[in-house]
Amino acid sequence: MSAPASRSEHAAPLPLDYDLQAFYLGHQEFFHAYAELQLGTRAAAEELVHETFLKIQDSWEQIATEGKAEQHALLLLHAEVKWRLHIEGRDPSFVRNGPVRQHNLAAIREQLELHDSPRGLYAAIAALNDRQFDVVVMRYFLGYPTARIARFTGLNPRTVDYHLRRAKEILSRQLGLSTEPRKKKTP
Repeated sequence: MSAPASRSEHAAPLPLDYDLQAFYLGHQEFFHAYAELQLGTRAAAEELVHETFLKIQDSWEQIATEGKAEQHALLLLHAEVKWRLHIEGRDPSFVRNGPVRQHNLAAIREQLELHDSPRGLYAAIAALNDRQFDVVVMRYFLGYPTARIARFTGLNPRTVDYHLRRAKEILSRQLGLSTEPRKKKTP
């Protein structure tokens, strides 16, 4: 399958609506990192984010008046990333040249309290439901605090924490690890 055309070859420029431009500029690093984490390259992420924002442009007036621009953009980006991965017949990349270079598998296992997990961690994360996947990606791969995750997902911070706990439980079961809380070592 051929690679999609680069943004510079076929994509229209972003619109001149100043509110949309401000929203995009204020959040572009998050959207690019979120897409790059899954698509594997910055170029693919930038292209997909650009295409997504062209779609957002079509309904920007309504989105802006509803006051839920972050949630709408994340839902649309999530759907676009899933569609692209489906078209390419693959799972999220997580490690190829993306933001995970800033983290390593051991650090992510540490944060998830999955020290002894086998290599199937990424596949297990990819198999989580959409909400759990998003909160895990934002927390453990992108390093966002609960409040920022809540803003992007439109969830209450306590609900974000719930989804994180449930995701850890599911990952532990999927990876055949103990689901009992670990005891902290005392020096």
